[in-house]
Amino acid sequence: MRTTQIFYASTLYGAATLAAALDSGCFGPADRRLLLVGNNAAVPETTPALDEMPGFEKLRGRFDTVLSWNEAIEPLHPAGWSPRNDDVPLLERHLRKIWDLGDDRIEIALESVQVAPALTIARLFPEAVLDVYADGLMSYGPTRNKIDPLVGERVRRLLHLDLVPGLAPLLLGEFGPEAEVVPAEAFTKVVAELAGSAAPSDSGEDGPALLLGQYLAALSLLSPAEEEELHVRMVRGAIARGHRRLVFKPHPTAPDAWTRRLAQEAEALGAELTVLDRPVLAEVVYREQRPALVVGCFSTALMTAHAFYGIPVARVGTRMLLERLTPYQNSNRVPATLVDALVPDLEADVAQAAQAPDADWDAEALAGLVAAVGFAMQPKIRPDLRDAAVRHLSGPFAERTRHYFKLRRLTVLGLPGGIPVPRHPKVRRLARRALKLKRVLAR
Repeated sequence: MRTTQIFYASTLYGAATLAAALDSGCFGPADRRLLLVGNNAAVPETTPALDEMPGFEKLRGRFDTVLSWNEAIEPLHPAGWSPRNDDVPLLERHLRKIWDLGDDRIEIALESVQVAPALTIARLFPEAVLDVYADGLMSYGPTRNKIDPLVGERVRRLLHLDLVPGLAPLLLGEFGPEAEVVPAEAFTKVVAELAGSAAPSDSGEDGPALLLGQYLAALSLLSPAEEEELHVRMVRGAIARGHRRLVFKPHPTAPDAWTRRLAQEAEALGAELTVLDRPVLAEVVYREQRPALVVGCFSTALMTAHAFYGIPVARVGTRMLLERLTPYQNSNRVPATLVDALVPDLEADVAQAAQAPDADWDAEALAGLVAAVGFAMQPKIRPDLRDAAVRHLSGPFAERTRHYFKLRRLTVLGLPGGIPVPRHPKVRRLARRALKLKRVLAR
């Protein structure tokens, strides 16, 4: 029987991770390898898919065919469509026909399997073996939604970059897949391919400070005005550290007006700011420009800069963002927690700024923090993390990490640091009312 491997990707970062995994032998032999490209933008027709982005041609040769998920299901939107159970057999036959799969044995590699479209693709091939490759720092957090065991039990491996050396991902841990590291050397080699003929900068002068925009307003995490001010703080903080050449890498959908204000702010402070308007990976910029500092809020690119390229990093606004994240189980919480814990604050004392991540964290302590946050986020999906959460919240790191937990969350879950609530129903109701009143008064 012929074996066909299908690799689903929606971002160039994901495609680069897959290419690195293929180059390092993470996938066995197959008769065919198909890259299935998805475009999850709000209006896909106005946003280029990853196979239309600069540098993709360098990756194309690893696959026999490139397919479009959007074309397969049009006019439906990939992020909003999920098939009815009764329709799955019919749709599988349809996809096998249009993709010339016949009766092939199917193996699928997916990103973000807990949500559509990856979850939809997994459901449409119920006999396929699944591998999940990690979506940056989010892999260190728990699965955001409860997954049908008919999908979760088929996941044999979680492939991930070692962004935080020694830390094991929590993603899909309820199903026990094998965690496998994609070698950093393979990933940086793929990045070098994407950079093309652009050689690493070796001019001898210090590189610029690279400022990473994430467009958090689009995720309703900050207002547009607050995010614009966050970028201004990046400019001021970098200049305060002595940097006179700044490069701002905006999110592709961020307003142009933001970049104009940043340039004006930099000029007023005696520095020069350049806006990088090419849709390239931050890691490509690391190779091309060798920045002296990378600044961001909670981007995965902060960790690749430090772990893979040895570039100093600093954060801005991460603590504020942690306070704003709602609900508590928001999947950005663990990435923001890791960046806040490990990356120095740009606006802190000069002696502490732009240094390597906090050396006080050993692997066991950091794993305890992540387990505690993960349990507080998803106690029903990962009840096995409760003991680790109790150990962390009653251990030596409890006080310095208390701000990562909400008092109400600790109280409801009966964890150390919460308010002790008597078991009598009437008393418990009074305690809940008191907590509610406290929240109202705090606003």
